[in-house]
Amino acid sequence: MKDRFSNRAKQYASFRPTYPPELYDFIFSHVNHFEVAWDAGTGNGQVAADLAKRFKKVLATDISAKQLENARQAKNVFYSKAGEVTDIPGQSVDLVTVGQAIHWFDGEKFYQEVKRVAKPEALIAVWGYGLLSIHPEIDAHLKHFYTQVVGPYWDKERKLIDEHYHTLSFPFEEIKTPSFQFSFEWSLAEMRGYLGTWSSVQKYIQANGINPVDDCIKKIQPLWSTERQTINFPLFLRLGRVGIR
Repeated sequence: MKDRFSNRAKQYASFRPTYPPELYDFIFSHVNHFEVAWDAGTGNGQVAADLAKRFKKVLATDISAKQLENARQAKNVFYSKAGEVTDIPGQSVDLVTVGQAIHWFDGEKFYQEVKRVAKPEALIAVWGYGLLSIHPEIDAHLKHFYTQVVGPYWDKERKLIDEHYHTLSFPFEEIKTPSFQFSFEWSLAEMRGYLGTWSSVQKYIQANGINPVDDCIKKIQPLWSTERQTINFPLFLRLGRVGIR
């Protein structure tokens, strides 16, 4: 599993978007028991904190100690440093979740672990979100920035996001899912902060010594017509039953 976020864990915790209730409502409607959930690649713990509202116990793992230091806290969330393989007891988990992270995983190792820790009829839910949109003029600058400016600096795994996880290996009994979208009202400063969390931006800075977000924001600023703009993200989900044993 690649670690692309330890060097900006606080920024990641501050500016990464949170997921809509509709996503969780759909997933939870297929869950049989709400005893234990495992949030893999938990990052700043936003998913773990949401799961904690329904599950008695949430196990949240990440390979980044820095991310875990900045994670959201709840009494029934238990954080630990781990990658695809954990010390979670076998057949103990009702739901496994991965939000915007499974493209970094060694899929074969992770899926073996999921099958080991899952209870009979447990679920696995993996989701992600693509390039945001605001309105056509700003979107054109964002697309150029995404594909041309920092495009060469994305890891190859980013392609799975661009393909909305359609080509992701998913060896489970799949449940049909709807399309989702979620929105926020952001200031230009919040937009800047979010763009700065991109792994491609950090690699660009390391290679060139300058922050490409500055120039992107200069181009967007004249088009930012109000103090806060509506930001829309496409959200995609794959949901499966791990298997009845």
